[in-house]
Amino acid sequence: MKGHNLIAGPAYVAIKAADQFHTRTTRPNEMWQTAFTYFKIIGWGWMYMSTVLDDFSRDIIAWKLCNNMRAEDVTNALDVALKALGCNNATVRHKTRLLRDNGPATSLANGRNI
Repeated sequence: MKGHNLIAGPAYVAIKAADQFHTRTTRPNEMWQTAFTYFKIIGWGWMYMSTVLDDFSRDIIAWKLCNNMRAEDVTNALDVALKALGCNNATVRHKTRLLRDNGPATSLANGRNI
């Protein structure tokens, strides 16, 4: 439809995502990512799953099913991931960086960095 001028294009210039992440990981557990996935259960309501993903292997290390999207839920999922790997705590080597996908839960940086 756009090719036949039946609909107008956006009034802004869209920024395309890069082909690669600018900080590539070289080994497992060098950087983890957290995210929420949410879904609606008919007749019940919304449920949210907080996941912790290893950036290098792309494996889900831990997940936690939640009733809402709170920073505390991300912290709990990170604790599950640390326990699953046999770690009592994590050593912070860099300042915490907030990488966001412009989703609804982009303000969940709480000082934890793996």
